[in-house]
Amino acid sequence: MTIQEAKKFAAQKIAAVSASPELDADVLLQALLGRDKTFVLLNRTFELAPEQEARFLEWTAARAKGLPVAYITGKKEFYGLDFFVSQSVLIPKPDTEILVARAVEILSARIDSGASGTVSTPKTAGGENHSQAQEGGGGPLLSVCDMCAGSGCVAISVMRTLIDGERVPLDLIPTFVLADISAAALEVAQKNARALLSSQELERVKFVQSNLFDNVPFKFDMILSNPPYIPHGQARGLLADGRSEPLLALDGDVSANGDFSGTDDGLEVFRRLALEARVRLAPGGDFLCETGEYNADAAAAFLRANGYKNVGIELDLEGQKRVVCAKAASL
Repeated sequence: MTIQEAKKFAAQKIAAVSASPELDADVLLQALLGRDKTFVLLNRTFELAPEQEARFLEWTAARAKGLPVAYITGKKEFYGLDFFVSQSVLIPKPDTEILVARAVEILSARIDSGASGTVSTPKTAGGENHSQAQEGGGGPLLSVCDMCAGSGCVAISVMRTLIDGERVPLDLIPTFVLADISAAALEVAQKNARALLSSQELERVKFVQSNLFDNVPFKFDMILSNPPYIPHGQARGLLADGRSEPLLALDGDVSANGDFSGTDDGLEVFRRLALEARVRLAPGGDFLCETGEYNADAAAAFLRANGYKNVGIELDLEGQKRVVCAKAASL
């Protein structure tokens, strides 16, 4: 089977489940061959080895059943970086990039203004300093928590962009805590961190398995989150197409003990998260949380009603309401 034959075969087989069957076929071939899209385009008569052809047929069959390309290849590009993914985590979506961009903007401004070191964070509930001091005695670093971290794509992209894009020196890079209720998800996040961060950069990162903030007794300058926010009645329906994403990361109407909360607006997890984050933020700290375009206004109203200041909503690349942003009250 040649590349051209393989592409045609796959595109026909997956047309019923994919809005872009030819693109999916190209991505599968690139992953299979370990080559870029230019090679696949210019080498149509290239013959697949027998083992490659067998694997490609298996991949095509899996895609035809609805399994996303990212789960088949094991990776997904997000914010210019390649992330490892498995069925233990959500596949990173372009909509979430606005969460990263806004976090980078806020953190860069605070670092540039010298705000780093003005708050001793993160601290334990008892006041013990848990952060590293800046070199030169400038005080503790800014601290960030990525709650419901999943693959780690949000926190790692923020950190990588601060270093590479904003040219922030390593000694001013914030400390990051990546927390998730799923041990399997944290394993994926750790794998991505090891692949995308240097050993020195990794020293700034801590991983914690926790049901929201149960095991995260620190205060932070910023809390980021892309929590489950799909209404309970819709969450299971989304999985009917075979996409196989974890229901735990989709259903936003789950109580603290893991049962259905009885609500159906997708915001039960958000409400618990927002209330817990309010006491985990340093005075004036930032809370940035992704939500759905259908419940962003309700999420923002909940923040206003519960003591958050400067509440706003950021739009995603398609102009949909996507990220609610707010500040904790200052002292």
